[in-house]
Amino acid sequence: MGKPKKRTSPRKTGTRRSHLALKLARAVNAKSPIKVRTTVRESGKKV
Repeated sequence: MGKPKKRTSPRKTGTRRSHLALKLARAVNAKSPIKVRTTVRESGKKV
């Protein structure tokens, strides 16, 4: 999956838009047979 761009000015909260990637990943997981890793808590750590 593509990563969302960072905001131009660095060092501020919410500059990395990982929450958008999470939202998309959850949408994919809801529909697709191929699952995308979301968070460690949600998807479990690979051993």
